[in-house]
Amino acid sequence: MAEPLPTFKDVYEFKNLYDAHMKARRGKRNRREVIDFELNLGYNLAELSQLLKDGTYHLQPYTRFVVTDPKRRVVHALCYRDRVIQHSLCDNVVGTIIDPRLIYDNAACRKNKGAHFALNRLEGFLGSYYKDYGNQGYFLKCDIRHYFASINHCVLQDKLLRCPFDVRTREFLGSIINSYQEDPNKGLPLGNQTSQWFALYYLDSLDRLIKERLQIKGYVRYMDDCILIHHDKYILTQCLRAMRWHITALGLEFNNKTQIAPLKNGIDFLGWHFYLTNTGKVIRKLRQSAKHRIKRKLKQLEHAEPQYAAIVRTSIKAHLAYGNTGWLQYGW
Repeated sequence: MAEPLPTFKDVYEFKNLYDAHMKARRGKRNRREVIDFELNLGYNLAELSQLLKDGTYHLQPYTRFVVTDPKRRVVHALCYRDRVIQHSLCDNVVGTIIDPRLIYDNAACRKNKGAHFALNRLEGFLGSYYKDYGNQGYFLKCDIRHYFASINHCVLQDKLLRCPFDVRTREFLGSIINSYQEDPNKGLPLGNQTSQWFALYYLDSLDRLIKERLQIKGYVRYMDDCILIHHDKYILTQCLRAMRWHITALGLEFNNKTQIAPLKNGIDFLGWHFYLTNTGKVIRKLRQSAKHRIKRKLKQLEHAEPQYAAIVRTSIKAHLAYGNTGWLQYGW
């Protein structure tokens, strides 16, 4: 017998809110808002639970700030108590219901997946492709212009109607969607955990167009970046035409990074450059822009606290181990 689907009650259960708090505070325990929340933790969690249960909870205003690495982005972040609720909502209800509806190669922000999963899938597709066609062929790289800012609220909520959320969860998700807009009825804030799940699901119909109707085996998507591999350039041209038509109906458009190019040129994907050699070996090199970011980061760590610097260096080293980087040149 199938397990019952989660409901809004799972969001405000005290244990789930406590687990959400434990996740939300990771790496942020020294921040004032986290310290204040933990000073009266039991009361604060109980209050959140009651507000959600009564239907009297409301999102606080967003805090706006700009990040510039790896590129300039405007982030709208929730206050700490709202981030706790987002964790509980996504971990216990939204993710549980949406995740099984996504294709396997939709890689971003999912359990046991992420950037390294997407990189490994692309490498695997290139290896499989070589067995049938060698290293001659083409790839289509697509990137959507201002993806989060362009997501249409009405289209998104229509898509969410296909998911079996209970009434209270559906209403709550609607209030989150309507709490922010870049243009009238458009846009999701980059700082929300729910925005990640919405963005994953918004292009699910595009994923299914590519995998099921166009039957492209070598396909992987990481949020709004996707790669298609095929031996026939004409087929990829037809795919791009169908994909443009599809995303236009979603209120989106591809940016000028979208292109069809020969495999021999190599593929740029998530900060790495992939080469398929004459012998079938897949070489994964850091892009120059990624190298410069790492070098800047290492330079900044010279003045950081030793414990923090050690953690960041270990993280960078682990990331570099995923490619053919010769990482000793970066300071180890």
